[in-house]
Amino acid sequence: MAHPIPLHGTSMHDGVAARLRAMVFDRELAAGDYIDEKALAVRWQISRTPLREALKVLAAEGLVTMKLRRGAYVTEVSERDLAEVYHLLSLLESDAAAVVAQDASDAEIAELVALHQKLERSVDDRDAFFAANEGFHFRLLEIAGNRWRNQMVADLRRVMKLYRHHSLFRQGRLQASLKEHRKIMAALKARNAPLAQQLMQQHFAQGREAAAARS
Repeated sequence: MAHPIPLHGTSMHDGVAARLRAMVFDRELAAGDYIDEKALAVRWQISRTPLREALKVLAAEGLVTMKLRRGAYVTEVSERDLAEVYHLLSLLESDAAAVVAQDASDAEIAELVALHQKLERSVDDRDAFFAANEGFHFRLLEIAGNRWRNQMVADLRRVMKLYRHHSLFRQGRLQASLKEHRKIMAALKARNAPLAQQLMQQHFAQGREAAAARS
């Protein structure tokens, strides 16, 4: 698989981290896989120093697990890990939904409407739906305007992507997720903060159940 992300420059380890992250999310490096530093350094024609720095970055993000005297491995996400991630995402993103319903400008709500419409158009293409769904959620978080919450959610969503039975893989889950999004969007447009918060919590609960059903 080609990895066009440039490696050479003032922040080579950032490029290496981006390339490794892409390999993980593309399942070229699957959960539990050993990350062969020596082989990658030869393949990419770089020293092992930026590679090690990049692995530290991914370890901080939860994507890589460093094992004493054994090296780096792609993190394996357990059922318990997944439940904990969904629980935290539900708390953080439902709170953001309430803030947006209450405080967002009309123009910001219109942005979310446009992103939701993109989601509607993507329901027959899983990869496009993934991208549109992530775009909607991250824009909602940006509008809510808490950078600490945004960072926590970004880290948690990266870990969630590692789970081999992602909730959206389940038959019919894309359509169900879209229906949940419609209700959330209606609550946001109605400026109903308690309802938006409740519906976002339900959205994550349904996603958690769908993921667990594939285990």
